[in-house]
Amino acid sequence: MGKALADRFAVARHTFEEADAAFAAGDTGSRRLSTLCYEGPEEELQLTEITQPAILTASVAAYRVLEETTGFAPRVLAGHSLGEWSALVVAGALAFGDGLHGVRERGRAMQEAVPVGVGAMAAIIGLDAAALGQLCEAAAEGEVVAPANLNGGGQIVVAGHAGAVDRLVRLAGERGARALRLDVSAPFHCALMAPAAAAVGRFLDGIAVREPRLPVVTSVEARLVRDPVDVAALLVGQVTAPVRWEDTMNALRAFEPTVAVELGPGTVLTGLARRVWPELRCQAVGGVAGVERTREALA
Repeated sequence: MGKALADRFAVARHTFEEADAAFAAGDTGSRRLSTLCYEGPEEELQLTEITQPAILTASVAAYRVLEETTGFAPRVLAGHSLGEWSALVVAGALAFGDGLHGVRERGRAMQEAVPVGVGAMAAIIGLDAAALGQLCEAAAEGEVVAPANLNGGGQIVVAGHAGAVDRLVRLAGERGARALRLDVSAPFHCALMAPAAAAVGRFLDGIAVREPRLPVVTSVEARLVRDPVDVAALLVGQVTAPVRWEDTMNALRAFEPTVAVELGPGTVLTGLARRVWPELRCQAVGGVAGVERTREALA
């Protein structure tokens, strides 16, 4: 992850070196963060307290490559869950080092909030939010299950106690929806993450949060966020609140973008954008080929 960019572009390599320097020796296990990104092992990289700073680093590296090689100047930024931290780093609201430590603490706190096996998540396709909300109430039976990602295009991810999620999956299937349990380590973006939200709040209280120099649309409320106090509060709220991604995408329409650029590993958001906004041109930048394609799209 990120190795091709680091091999080709000095600014990407320096970004990974900056991330390595941000963590004290041993803070990411026996290996540097860059080594884990480039070489694995996969089971260590998949630990959420490692995954989150790794993805943030790869995303910022991709942005810096585009900025240096194309003069890339985004009209507006947004991020899905962890990606909102990346967007705020790019926008200057958070220093890169603070963002790295923040998402590491976020990942650690999320994992510790709910013991492995107690929580679960599932993707539901084919039910609207109102119908799914009613099913969540029926499936809860005193436990937690609620929408966690309102992704658009008929896709909603739910999170909560494993038993309640299983009941929800069964009920959704009985109503003709597609339902699939997700392979995740914790039930993100639901009330079970309250202890993690408190930990994120304590971290943010100890760092400088600044006004973004670029517009950022928050996924918690699908609106522009400017005030530093508001930025911090929404990052805390984001831990337990659902990601309103379809509403966020619709809020971006006001900026009349011609190209959407997904920064970092994977193409999940490109796929979601095509469901919500099929006429929008999308480019994913996770490697060198993505940089070249995006340079052409921005020309």
